[in-house]
Amino acid sequence: GFGGRGGFRDEGPPDSVIPLGSFSHACEGDMILKHSIDRVPHFNAPIYLENKSLVGKVDEIFGKITEAMCSVKPAEGIQAVSFNQGDTLYINPEKLLPLQRFLPEAGGARGGGRGGGGGGPGGEG
Repeated sequence: GFGGRGGFRDEGPPDSVIPLGSFSHACEGDMILKHSIDRVPHFNAPIYLENKSLVGKVDEIFGKITEAMCSVKPAEGIQAVSFNQGDTLYINPEKLLPLQRFLPEAGGARGGGRGGGGGGPGGEG
């Protein structure tokens, strides 16, 4: 097979966690976090409390690059409304990408990115 699909695949707690950002508010059952670091989390990256207990997984990333936010799907038994504004949430530092990955290339250097390709006829709209 090609691995599992869906659900929370528990990789166990990481060796260390660093603050990702602070809880802003609950929205439709998800937690909204304001990033406090200049790196971007992977999609589905596990989010933890400081004691490394699993809170949920990154669902969507949005906002300005300088004021990024993300929504976190709570893990089973976790309620988004149980958090208070300003509560710090944590991430495994290995689950972060450098912000430069999302900025235009400087100096005309052409990096060979992954994926790409344009939309075909009848694209989204």
